[in-house]
Amino acid sequence: MNISMASVGTSNLGVLPEVMGFPHQELSVVMTKKFNLARKQLLRQNITFSCNRKTGITRAIAPEATKVMGPTLSSVPLANYVPVYVMLPLDVISIDNVFWDQGKCEKQFKELREAGVDGIMVDVWWGIVESNGPGLYDWSAYRSLFQLVQKIGLKIQAIMSFHQCGGNIGDDVFIPIPKWVLAIGENNPDIFYTNRTGTRNKECLSLAVDNQPLFEGRTAIQIYSDYMRSFRENMSDFLEAGSIVDIEVGLGPAGELRYPSYTQSQGWKFPGIGEFQCYDKYMRTDFKEAATKAGHSECDLPDDAGTYNNVPAETGFFGPNGTYLTEKGKFFLTWYSSKLLLHGDQILDEANKAFLGCKHKLTEFSLLSILLEQVAGIHWWYKDASHAAELTAGFYNLDDRDGYRPIARMLSRHYGTFNFTCLEMRNSEHPAYAKSGPQELVQQVLSVGWKENIDVAGENALARYDGYAYNQILLNARPNGINKNGPPKLKMAGLTYLRLSEKLLQSRNFRTFKTFVKKMHADLDYCPEYEKPAPLGRSKGEISMDELLEATQRTKPFPWDEQTDARIGGILAEYWDRLLNKFFLSN
Repeated sequence: MNISMASVGTSNLGVLPEVMGFPHQELSVVMTKKFNLARKQLLRQNITFSCNRKTGITRAIAPEATKVMGPTLSSVPLANYVPVYVMLPLDVISIDNVFWDQGKCEKQFKELREAGVDGIMVDVWWGIVESNGPGLYDWSAYRSLFQLVQKIGLKIQAIMSFHQCGGNIGDDVFIPIPKWVLAIGENNPDIFYTNRTGTRNKECLSLAVDNQPLFEGRTAIQIYSDYMRSFRENMSDFLEAGSIVDIEVGLGPAGELRYPSYTQSQGWKFPGIGEFQCYDKYMRTDFKEAATKAGHSECDLPDDAGTYNNVPAETGFFGPNGTYLTEKGKFFLTWYSSKLLLHGDQILDEANKAFLGCKHKLTEFSLLSILLEQVAGIHWWYKDASHAAELTAGFYNLDDRDGYRPIARMLSRHYGTFNFTCLEMRNSEHPAYAKSGPQELVQQVLSVGWKENIDVAGENALARYDGYAYNQILLNARPNGINKNGPPKLKMAGLTYLRLSEKLLQSRNFRTFKTFVKKMHADLDYCPEYEKPAPLGRSKGEISMDELLEATQRTKPFPWDEQTDARIGGILAEYWDRLLNKFFLSN
């Protein structure tokens, strides 16, 4: 699940007219004819270019027939290749645990395969698989899905989705967490995240119950561990065959490592700062114990941080000289963000153990990696001194404090991949009053991953089909461009595109998408074995909280080029698109 807070509409050309910035002018009939003629010429050139250019393989190839292809259009080393995965619809497996439209999926999967796409990503919903009761798992529908994906020749990224689907931007279906868990919550609502006014959020379990045996004798961590072990046992044939290449682990709302500080179903609207989510009885007790142990027994949870739709200056906590700058505020924010780190560390440790397995040789999982199922791209108020929206979500990130490098350091002990979102966004696409900085945020987060010597991967936050979005993703995928003599200086380990839909497969959009995939592959042919990862090893020793917090020292991010060298369309084509959208096709 990806989150972006900008409400962005697309024109008939797939470009964003509201961010073009051209002053309105009335064109004469003569000028209109000239523009239309130029448009036809440009489109004819683009069609010719697309038809003559190879965009990947031309037919679906089953795994046993797949060949490892080498460079054909250039002498670029294979190390520049960035694999592309496509997210499946949220309800590809229905809430009733049925793979309901296999014929349609097979057709769409073949189209993806023919476009050179490397694989798919799918949510494996806890609320579907373990819906019938504790420890009662039904993997049959997912096995049918994986068999089809394997037949087509695509790889699989499987998300352990321990959260609700519904209530956030982009959620068009509703899949709750298991009914038997919700029933426990009826008698003990403190198992859910809670804001200052006592409103509960039932998207996922609060991290405060990670180690509380409240679920038929099991803790939340044990529930997650048992689920992942069952997945491994029931999907061992796909793991051994190398069809499942990544396991992503959901760590919070929308599958992200964060608190549910901004939730549409609770009235939040962009660019509200959100609310702290630590007022259930378990979090209150934990905070009091931590404060007393640290000699701050007088400290209490914030009561001046505003509500979901406040802006920073309207609150005592985030305003100028606000509470967040005091010793009391710093202690709270350190505790709040540290709980998130410990939560992620515990679950990823269980994931690592589960997918090493007890009954399989380690080498059988040589293609498997564990991914931190994405960290949210909270870009609004990034350019405000308080970084308020990040703080309420649990990212203690300020201009002089790095809130993301400790996450990368924690992840490094599990040989994980740092997965981040909003890769397609540019600052100019957001209103100035929101003080958004998605470009700087992405640069900061990807840099800290590389500095901690771990792989970084990413996703777009909104379904976009225009060259601007694709070019921004391409820039972030290889910030310093393609290296014709070896591996690039910086490169993402993979990109997952949101999401498979009829709109993506429309001829115009899909033609552009195929070009994008080709550019992500550095103009190389599709190559299923572009790299051979080392076997997944056991997590390294625990990293102390002091060592994690040492990583909060802010350093400069790596430099980014101004634009990608794998550009789609080019500046002239983009200029024409902007004019055509403004004067002819904007809605």
